[in-house]
Amino acid sequence: MRLYLRSRALPGTLAALAGTAAVAAWAAWWLVSLPGFDHTARLPVVVFGPLLAAAAVGASLHAPSDELDRTAVRAWWPRRLAHALAPTVLAVALFALALPGHAEEYGAPAAVRNTLGLVGVTAGAAAVVGARLSWLPPVFLVGVVYLAAPSEPGGAAQWWAWVMQPGWQGGAWTVAVSVFVAGTCAYGWRGARYVTGGS
Repeated sequence: MRLYLRSRALPGTLAALAGTAAVAAWAAWWLVSLPGFDHTARLPVVVFGPLLAAAAVGASLHAPSDELDRTAVRAWWPRRLAHALAPTVLAVALFALALPGHAEEYGAPAAVRNTLGLVGVTAGAAAVVGARLSWLPPVFLVGVVYLAAPSEPGGAAQWWAWVMQPGWQGGAWTVAVSVFVAGTCAYGWRGARYVTGGS
């Protein structure tokens, strides 16, 4: 187990998640403390904090010995699924603690939703393009949505701009949870795509 954890760089991933959550907590506090700003100023934190966390999780999804994994006697999908879920649970807990208050706006629920959804995008990308490049699709998604989302939340935007929605928007949660389930299941079933020179 120790060899497995080290080969997937999970200790470093867990440290990166803790550091990301700490920086997110400080940034959220700093933005709210600025003159003329309120809790809605935390929007960049609930978008980019989970994005960094998802990238950290994605970096750990590589398999340094893909041939050994495929020829193992025991099925690897339970290990892969646990591997994707464990750091996600930690990230969700850390962001829930890092952004207290104002649950209806840009607080813990929005950060938790975005963490789940972006980890799902990252895990699915790892199964398609490999773990080394798994950060690209979520970065592209967040960049496009951040620039194109309307200023008013809700409506049709909660379905396609779910990372920009506050609190408990039902459509945003539906998309994020669906993407999380689909992405983690794809990674658990297939694993990260093996690419020559990396995974």
